[in-house]
Amino acid sequence: MFFVDTIEVSGLGNRSYLAGCERTAVAVDPPRDVDQVIAAAARRGVRISHVVETHVHNDYVTGGLELARITGAAYLVPAGARVSFARVPVQDGDRTEIDAEAGLTLRAVATPGHTPHHTSYALEGNGVAVAVFTGGSLLIGTVGRPDLVEPRLTEQLARAQHASAHRLAAELPDETEVLPTHGFGSFCSSSQTEGSATTIGKEKASNEALTRDVEDFVAGLLAGLDDIPAYYTHMGPANAAGPAPVDLTPPAVANAGEIAVRLAAGEWVVDLRNRVAFAEGHVSGSFNFEAAGQLATYLAWLIPWGKPVTLLAESPEQLAAAQRELVRVGIDRPAAAATGAPAEWVPEGKAPASFRRATFADLAVRRPVEGVVVLDVRRGSERAAGCIEGSVHIPVHALHRRLGEVPAGEVWVHCAGGMRAAIAASLLDAAGREVVAVDDSFDAAEKSGLTVRTP
Repeated sequence: MFFVDTIEVSGLGNRSYLAGCERTAVAVDPPRDVDQVIAAAARRGVRISHVVETHVHNDYVTGGLELARITGAAYLVPAGARVSFARVPVQDGDRTEIDAEAGLTLRAVATPGHTPHHTSYALEGNGVAVAVFTGGSLLIGTVGRPDLVEPRLTEQLARAQHASAHRLAAELPDETEVLPTHGFGSFCSSSQTEGSATTIGKEKASNEALTRDVEDFVAGLLAGLDDIPAYYTHMGPANAAGPAPVDLTPPAVANAGEIAVRLAAGEWVVDLRNRVAFAEGHVSGSFNFEAAGQLATYLAWLIPWGKPVTLLAESPEQLAAAQRELVRVGIDRPAAAATGAPAEWVPEGKAPASFRRATFADLAVRRPVEGVVVLDVRRGSERAAGCIEGSVHIPVHALHRRLGEVPAGEVWVHCAGGMRAAIAASLLDAAGREVVAVDDSFDAAEKSGLTVRTP
């Protein structure tokens, strides 16, 4: 009897998998912190005999090379991927035996589209497909985006995604479980997905790649592509070169004086506490990226690549979890860190800074008043569905470069739910602006009496 264990990488919206039988198993698209994959294998009492990649990833640093080194597993990578390390190159149709006695094998299926070399793997029991690891090809209700490799290839890859989805649907039984890597909040997904489990049969009935003809599908896919996180440009090269092992030991401890020195030097000091606590009191000049939110995605997206970062956390556990999140996107070692509370992080004799939080109902009462600026930090695709009349639009991932474009006045900043508004409010507060963070669902804006229009 075979098993498939899912390893959630929720902060990045991804999943990795461990699949096998009683003795051996294969790890699929493992995250960089491979200890959790090794622990999953230990719980099952199996040896990891193979590690496979569906593609060279653009959204995270893989742990595949390190996992193969530690376990002695064969490392399977699509033959078309240009990499700088020894691996077993995988061609379309190749079969890899995972457990001979159980009749468990992997069959490589070329599924270009998310990348030119993308490969899915059908997990077969005695020659019958029971599951398929689809990486960034066929996702739940959608497909992986085709615009991450080279702009000139985007339309070609979009057409390839359509063909690849149809190949999987034609070759695999309807009851085959579809196990994608992306699509659970990842920006590698071409659109938002719903649900957590699916099969080939379900996708035939609902996935636009399988229900629309190629021209309609490609036109819709290209029209719906969203912003690409800036750090993606660093992930592919890191994976192709062969990522180094991670170091998750605690960083050097920073006291209040060192925090002040690092801020004065222009380094980033990032407060990991929740946005309510940050607004109530924080180190002046620090930025708020909640540890419980999409920390890795947004910090890696905004921070100038390679700039030193000091982390402030409420506990050692919060700090350790943040380190784990950040190594997955190549932010390997914080320059320093501190745990505790703002009163311990500011120089003696100085008080923590703060700013106000509010709701859309509060904003409705405040407007229209001269000198009140409403700043929308959602992505363009979100704003296209409706925005507050008279609001200024600067997406949060661009705000640190465009602070000078925010009009003078008291800035009420909002997003769709509050997390990104908190990031933006911290950036504005650090720049000396008077800011109010709207911590509310955008659905409440119109209900509160604000005029919402389609731009």
